[in-house]
Amino acid sequence: MQFLESTLHHLGDRAVGLLRADSGFFDEAILAALEGKRIPYIVAARLTQPLQRTIYQATGWWALETGLELTELRYQANGWQSGRRLIVIRQSVKRKTAPGKTLSLFADDPDIQGWRYGAFVTSLDLPMVEVWRTYRGWADCENRIKELKADFGLDAFNMRDFWATEAALGFAMLAYNLMSLFRQAVLRSRIQHTLSTLHGLVLPIGGSWHHDASQNKLMLSVPRRKRAWFAGLWANASAPPVIPGFAQNG
Repeated sequence: MQFLESTLHHLGDRAVGLLRADSGFFDEAILAALEGKRIPYIVAARLTQPLQRTIYQATGWWALETGLELTELRYQANGWQSGRRLIVIRQSVKRKTAPGKTLSLFADDPDIQGWRYGAFVTSLDLPMVEVWRTYRGWADCENRIKELKADFGLDAFNMRDFWATEAALGFAMLAYNLMSLFRQAVLRSRIQHTLSTLHGLVLPIGGSWHHDASQNKLMLSVPRRKRAWFAGLWANASAPPVIPGFAQNG
């Protein structure tokens, strides 16, 4: 809850159009706070035993395609003041990339064994398939989180003090944002290269200063086959980046 309040405080007067969050936010206090602030949300549900029983009894499954079905229901978890809209998705285990979890309470039921389930509580009035698709946009955030952990050591430090740890986290996020700007403004590639890849592409390049009577020169050791591409990076850095979605003023 404190994390949510802190995030909203940092956003200031900016309006939040939609909050998408994982099951760590599946909590009455958080959901009630979002509703009190009139912030639309889609939050993944924890498949607790009561929720598994509810899903097991659910009917009205609608097949979006073979092996992918959705239904919705009104669900009130223990401790909730009222019921909320819940979208449930199940995907056949035969699908190669079927996310979700099995209903462990009913693992012996042959009708349940072939499916993986996911559920989302939401305040949106969109059709259930649009709620699911909207939440799926969160998936790329998981890639960014993995990159922060793997390349920026976000899960590998503990300063033994809350504020010191927060400061270290802030510096790590600053470094990540600077590298993101570098990708957008200089590399301008559709591929989101990780820091480890960028290190191999552009960072470990040897060089030396060449002292001249008129000017100093930085001599870089760039392989001949990469020189044209590398020179293009300098050209990109000297011009405004082209960011998709933003109109360019003439």
